[in-house]
Amino acid sequence: MTAATLKESPCIPTGADARRRVLIVEDEAPIRELLRIHLNHAGFEIEEIGDGILGLERARAAKFDLIVLDVLLPRLDGFTICRAIRSQGVNAETAILMVTARDTESDTVLGLESGADDYLAKPFGMRELLARAAALLRRSDRADVHGSVSPSGVGSRDLTLDAERREATVRGTAVKLTKQEFDLLYLLAARRGIVFSRAALLARVWSGDSDVTERTVDTVVSRLRRKVERDPQDPRLILTAWGVGYKFVDAE
Repeated sequence: MTAATLKESPCIPTGADARRRVLIVEDEAPIRELLRIHLNHAGFEIEEIGDGILGLERARAAKFDLIVLDVLLPRLDGFTICRAIRSQGVNAETAILMVTARDTESDTVLGLESGADDYLAKPFGMRELLARAAALLRRSDRADVHGSVSPSGVGSRDLTLDAERREATVRGTAVKLTKQEFDLLYLLAARRGIVFSRAALLARVWSGDSDVTERTVDTVVSRLRRKVERDPQDPRLILTAWGVGYKFVDAE
């Protein structure tokens, strides 16, 4: 793939996203250059690396607001890097946008299961990449999955979650949730519109407990829908991404 296959577009003003730090891990120099130019023009501070192992080392050494991660990299692939970043370190909760020339459903699922927040297939337009990057950063601003939230908490018109008090309010009424129910719902609501695979939810909510299976995720989601949805049989908040996992409604 050459740089020419990336469709250029005017830079998009980002406002609050200005001076955010982005790490680009991409081995094709022409693509790295295009990403650097457009993200710089959009107000981001850029670091770029063309090697998998060096990219992981940098991700473990410094905090970034967004990581743009290629899948096919020298010495260490993007899926492995993504899992390693998510397992520990300063970027464990940083937004990760994975890009790849491989555009199959299995690759998308694998990327999401590795911990990526979004997945973009090459060739892509720079306008689309900038829009997705801005969306990921907006969702990260609402809350991180460790529990720090804005004063208004996270949620939607029907649902409010207060992470500090671990309280859930559904249409003005307090609802009692178990630890796993709250953690799973908060993770989804804090990253509205982002699809989480069952494996990713297990890893983040149950910390990879080997005694818990993906069926457990389905059971907890079913319980949550009975507690927060107007009609559990026709959910409008916790949505199923068929063949992948679950997400919280992106907009109402």
